[in-house]
Amino acid sequence: MPSDPSLKIILRLYCGKEIAMGPGKADLLDAIARHGSISAAGRSMGMSYRRAWLLVDTMNRCWKEPLVATVPGSAHGGGARLTDFGATVLAHFRALQRGLIDASANPDRAALAEAMLLEPRASQKE
Repeated sequence: MPSDPSLKIILRLYCGKEIAMGPGKADLLDAIARHGSISAAGRSMGMSYRRAWLLVDTMNRCWKEPLVATVPGSAHGGGARLTDFGATVLAHFRALQRGLIDASANPDRAALAEAMLLEPRASQKE
């Protein structure tokens, strides 16, 4: 997106009140694909295993098929991988994000960014 921080377009897909997919969850899926485990993916992103697992659980509950498949730990360790469906969902999400980046060059975005203050005025209620 353009470097102007005053107007950010963030893509989030909701399933009821849950965020089924957003930028952070997409990054977590990329990390799982790269590292082959939820714990390693979480560590690479500076989050706990519990937090990473909860995000994966939410994603798996929000889509028609699981996005991440896990293998329970054993003497050789467990692991996780994106399902084919998960890889497809991630690819579509990333394509939609790229489309938003292209849309951010839109003159309406520029007009809104121009009309917005960098910081809010002091509250009149204080």
